[in-house]
Amino acid sequence: MTRKLGYLSLVLLAALFIYVSLDLPPTGDPHSPPATHVSPRYIEKAYKETGAANMVTAVLADYRGYDTLGETVVVFTAGVATLLLLEGAFKFKKR
Repeated sequence: MTRKLGYLSLVLLAALFIYVSLDLPPTGDPHSPPATHVSPRYIEKAYKETGAANMVTAVLADYRGYDTLGETVVVFTAGVATLLLLEGAFKFKKR
């Protein structure tokens, strides 16, 4: 019974993902809202508003600062966890 419920949940979740993805714009669509509203604003005002050396730095450090900080924390945490796991594996082999 539990296995059938798991399969049913998987099928329902897949159907939900497919249904939701049908409403997304095609990849690379130049008429999608981010391409028509957000990107031109960044291109026009990035240097004036941020004073950054280049546009990538302006977007990552100034406009998306909290998001970039969150991604950095996740990568750092994954690295520390990997080191701790490897250290434990090496200690186990020495015994």
